[in-house]
Amino acid sequence: MRKYLLPENGNFYKANLHSHSNLSDGKLSPEEMKALYKKHGYSVIAYTDHDMLIPHHDLTDDDFLALSGFEVEINQDGSPLKKTDKTCHLCFIAKSSDMDIQPCWHEKYAHIGNAKINKDKVKYDKTQPPYERTYTPECINDMIKKGREAGFFVTYNHPTWSFETYNEYMKYEGMNAIEILNYGCEVIGYNAYVPYVYNDILNSGKKVFAVAADDNHNKHPEHSPYCDSCGGFVMIKADELKYEKITDALFAGNFYASSGPKIYNLYIENNEIRITCSDAVMITLNTGRRTSRIVMAPKGEVINEAKFEFNYEDIYLRITVKDACGKFADTNAYFLKDLCNE
Repeated sequence: MRKYLLPENGNFYKANLHSHSNLSDGKLSPEEMKALYKKHGYSVIAYTDHDMLIPHHDLTDDDFLALSGFEVEINQDGSPLKKTDKTCHLCFIAKSSDMDIQPCWHEKYAHIGNAKINKDKVKYDKTQPPYERTYTPECINDMIKKGREAGFFVTYNHPTWSFETYNEYMKYEGMNAIEILNYGCEVIGYNAYVPYVYNDILNSGKKVFAVAADDNHNKHPEHSPYCDSCGGFVMIKADELKYEKITDALFAGNFYASSGPKIYNLYIENNEIRITCSDAVMITLNTGRRTSRIVMAPKGEVINEAKFEFNYEDIYLRITVKDACGKFADTNAYFLKDLCNE
């Protein structure tokens, strides 16, 4: 029997889940960001300015959706962040369009760029004391927990830029996803495509998704090679472009991450996982055991599909597609015990 891992029905919507406008330290206004991203085929932006949950529902229309969100930083030595300090950054994306109360609020952390002059736009629970941050796994996990309990989709961001290594990120618990690619960090010189981090987390048994995002600040013009927009995205499969339909798909993992290649179908059938995709030179299956497999195109040619046999002892399945330009698309990991129980 065929089981679709990406839903058989619905539409794919291109989304950037990490962005910064001129409300914090970005250059473009939210309206200018919408225009730029729509020009490049995007339907969704999560506006995640630093430490400020400011909804932009006025930008939503029939073919564009503005998701509400914010990014937090937890710095090793507090603020300001020194060049050698470790830091942990998390994005929080609101599940419902009516969510406008920011958890873990403390006004002193809204200080990056124009955040200090826009922080009065933030709503928060005034019955709660200001939330003090410390660069400890306990504090970071508590922030993730509070965000999840409040209904936010929480991502762990750019570990390479953050100077975080295995010793740090393996102590974090409860996030929905990690950034397998942060394009904004990539174009300033960091190796920000980190499938090995994703594998580390998966191999510990933690079930998280993988997103690719821009983390755009738009300091460089659109056609500059240093432009940090439209380089990392997720393709979300949903019934329609409505707020809760898109976030329901996010929470369900009905998406894949990419810097270029497209995935059209992904399903399992008769102990095989099968994928169809845009032109590729390499398609790889990774699992939770030493049973990875690969299909490669002959030199000068491309492939558009692959199938791999798997064993239910393989723990999880995830596929990576590589194109001739060296760009990647990554599926989420699908744990076989979960698939057996569905």
